Amino acid sequence: MPVSVDHYENFPVASWLCPRRLRPAVAAIYWYARTADDLADEGDAEPAQRIARLQAYRDELRHVHAGGTARPGPWLAVYAPLQRAIVQHGLPLAPLLDLLDAFEQDVRQPTDADRTALLDYCRRSANPVGRLLLHLYGVDDAYALARSDAVCTALQLINFWQDLGVDAPRGRHYVPLADAHRHGVSLAALQARADSPATRALLRELCAWARALMLEGAPLALSLPGRLGWELRLVVQGGLRVLERIAQLDH
Repeated sequence: MPVSVDHYENFPVASWLCPRRLRPAVAAIYWYARTADDLADEGDAEPAQRIARLQAYRDELRHVHAGGTARPGPWLAVYAPLQRAIVQHGLPLAPLLDLLDAFEQDVRQPTDADRTALLDYCRRSANPVGRLLLHLYGVDDAYALARSDAVCTALQLINFWQDLGVDAPRGRHYVPLADAHRHGVSLAALQARADSPATRALLRELCAWARALMLEGAPLALSLPGRLGWELRLVVQGGLRVLERIAQLDH
């Protein structure tokens, strides 16, 4: 059965193109990430409570990854299948932890001084998904990992730019300050959703950046085996289509 993307946008759809033998592991990784995303985003909890819950969630990850049995509690349905995936496929710990670090950063709502800082966030919030999927397929060469990172980062950036009018009023500023200042756009203007030629020029430049990254990573689809290559083709084309739609709205 397909895995619904729902509201965890960083996760590519695991459709019928995903081999049946890998679907339980893909679903387990998805629900792990989706639940952590909910801990950071959903409900009315204060930031300190969210961070405490993410820490408890992190502790449970370390427990099952070290060989412990998933314990009864609110996340048993997440960690029992994830534990099976860890055992069956040897899922690495680092990318799973990186996702939690990124979600915790979301709770703290920092601003990114420049593109380097934003890329570091994407390294933890988006790139682990691609690396985990490649791991399931036994792909781990430097060429594939670098291009997977480019695609995943591009998807994350595209998500930011299409949701700019939603994130900014909530205090989530993913636009690098250096880019905003260069265009004469303030965070207050973004938070107020103020439309202007400067704002559109800023978004046009950011979308071009995302597109360049997507095209940098796109050749990976031609080198991946079987269905995974077709899945990635759909992901790349979907991301580029969103950028086209933003351009059609004149940014």
